[in-house]
Amino acid sequence: MGVVGDAESNNGGKCGFGGLKTLVRRKQVDSAHTNSTEGGHHGLARALTIPHLIAIGVGSTIGAGVYILVGTVAREHSGPALTFSFLIAGIAAALSAFCYAELASRCPSAGSAYHYSYICVGEGVAWLIGWALILEYTIGGSAVARGISPNLAMLFGGPNSLPWFLARQTIPGLGCVVDPCAAILVFLVTALLCVGIKESTFVQGVVTVANICAMVFVIVAGGYLGFKTGWPGYKLSSGYLPFGADGMLAGASTVFFAFIGFDSVASTAEEVRNPQRDLPMGIGFALSICCTLYMLVSAVIVGLVPYYAMDPDTPISSAFASHGIHWAAYIITVGACTALCSTLMGSILPQPRILMAMARDGLLPSFFSDVNQRTQVPMKGTIVTGILAATLAFFMDVEQLSGMVSVGTLLAFTMVAISVLILRYVPPDEVPLPSTFQGAIDTVSMRYSISNNSLVDSNMENTKVYHGITTDDSAPISSLIQEETTIEYPLIEKPALKLNCMNEEMRRKIAGWTIMFTCVGVLVLTSAASSLTLYSLIRFTLCGIGGALLLFGLAVLTWIDQDDARHSFGHTGGFICPFVPLLPIACILINVYLLINLGSATWTRVSIWLVVGALVYIFYGRKNSSLRDAVYVPAAHVDEIYESHSDLVL
Repeated sequence: MGVVGDAESNNGGKCGFGGLKTLVRRKQVDSAHTNSTEGGHHGLARALTIPHLIAIGVGSTIGAGVYILVGTVAREHSGPALTFSFLIAGIAAALSAFCYAELASRCPSAGSAYHYSYICVGEGVAWLIGWALILEYTIGGSAVARGISPNLAMLFGGPNSLPWFLARQTIPGLGCVVDPCAAILVFLVTALLCVGIKESTFVQGVVTVANICAMVFVIVAGGYLGFKTGWPGYKLSSGYLPFGADGMLAGASTVFFAFIGFDSVASTAEEVRNPQRDLPMGIGFALSICCTLYMLVSAVIVGLVPYYAMDPDTPISSAFASHGIHWAAYIITVGACTALCSTLMGSILPQPRILMAMARDGLLPSFFSDVNQRTQVPMKGTIVTGILAATLAFFMDVEQLSGMVSVGTLLAFTMVAISVLILRYVPPDEVPLPSTFQGAIDTVSMRYSISNNSLVDSNMENTKVYHGITTDDSAPISSLIQEETTIEYPLIEKPALKLNCMNEEMRRKIAGWTIMFTCVGVLVLTSAASSLTLYSLIRFTLCGIGGALLLFGLAVLTWIDQDDARHSFGHTGGFICPFVPLLPIACILINVYLLINLGSATWTRVSIWLVVGALVYIFYGRKNSSLRDAVYVPAAHVDEIYESHSDLVL
């Protein structure tokens, strides 16, 4: 007998339904117990503080895209209202940031969204998120690296002014354009990341400061020119919203991707000195700085030049050139180069930590879980990541694949928001423990079984039953005779609590089904709203059904109570996401809408990658998962089992 009701049924891979239960098995949330029992793995260096996290967040978020994006979005969507497009996109990104902040402070281990999904949702979804993030960081790093050489060439005097060993070359007969500069830069960043997290973050901070200085120059010098010339970009007959509110919102959906990158902060959670305090503040400050800079730069540029006269390729440089300041192009180019270098570091930094987390869980080979004892970084994973990214950057023009980067990020944002809902309403009530704890589990189970039997005997002597109705306030004897699963699950210390437990079980069922129906409603609503080729009647009907499910789910989750176990879930005392369930549901709605509108070509490429990932999981990850032989016990008795195990070991 054990504390678990049916150890075999919870044992992944040994149950029916073709092993489908392996997809929903969940690992233990971070705690002092998990940290003390993770033997065999060298820990990462806890060296990061709030300034380091801000450097990582800002450096990973602000790329060279802002130097181009302002022109394209202003010309095609927002016009002078570009500033409000950035504000709306920043608010939308903040929804995900709030969710990340709570989970990062509660579960401060490497792995970011993969780790949170594994704890709250299940192994199958966690694998999907981790596999998608691997694609995101690999393609993202390669795309950024190939974008650096053209900007460096501008500093040397022109597109073809780089030294021959750095310049792009075309391989005869193959038509393949190789980029040695991109590959060299990836190798340099990889070597820097292998030195140590504190050292690499310091360098990233210096590069990020240089980029911010370039943006401050644009704001200050551009503001001076604007006040001197009377802001001609705002004095237009078409008004402030030439494309209407729809154009402003369309612009917001486009510039939203300029805020992707702050999630890199969460991937370093295991290397933060005080994660409960520093991680939420690092994420919040980084996103606030990025949003402020974006809004100020866009406000200045659209005011200097009418939106329809902007150069879509070099909007900022051309805006200054139109006022006779041609030399500003050099400062802006330096800013673009530093932004790309910082973003490159932010793209390569998280991937080894994702690989390490997946390897620790047995889903990838243990090779990736090794941490160098001297530098305290996952050096093997970093080197493999660097070699792969450098190879792609050298041989392939990954411009067409860059849309795949957004899939991994948006999937992660969506699952993090869903994880917050699960944490608040239906947090895991069972905890997986290694099979080596079986002795302690049996000891605690026997202790509670004896206690329950004594309690039943006592109530049988003191309770009179007539047709199942007691003559006092005690529960019926029939309610005290526990079923086999309850005897194995000694959760009830007093008979009077059984009704409350039944109510709590019903509440959890309602909450779980409601969360599922809410997600289905979001998917139906966004799919129908984005399918312009559907007949109007079918489209509006589906939108109505999806909207009804969404509103119903929001109303039910607002009405029912949140789970009391949320107060003790993971590490307590950190950031708490506000406005639950409204904020996570709004986050899910925005991210799913953006996912659906990425285009069929992008989804076709991503689907191939996900199918490959599914095969890897079926033939390797599922069979080698660390939860394969785990024994699931009630969360309420975990502390007692750990104490009993410690006594047995001693």
